[in-house]
Amino acid sequence: MSDVPLSPRPAGVTARRFLPPPALCGFLLLLALVFSVSYAIGSAAGPVAPGMHGTGGSGGGGDGGGDGTSSTGGGMEDMPGMGHGSGE
Repeated sequence: MSDVPLSPRPAGVTARRFLPPPALCGFLLLLALVFSVSYAIGSAAGPVAPGMHGTGGSGGGGDGGGDGTSSTGGGMEDMPGMGHGSGE
């Protein structure tokens, strides 16, 4: 028998088979657009609270936000009734 294909395919059909569906491409494009617009708005708005800093490990010489209060590093040691092992 001969090795002739029974149904000849146009050249573009095989390349088209490996592409994702157009709806998926549109969804991913819309998702990227929404995240980029959200990031731009968040950058323009600035920090959520005055004196709030990132959790960077640089250590810096932070003064607790510049409002005269001392920073405890986010702990609750100075709250009343929160002593560790006090038996309360």
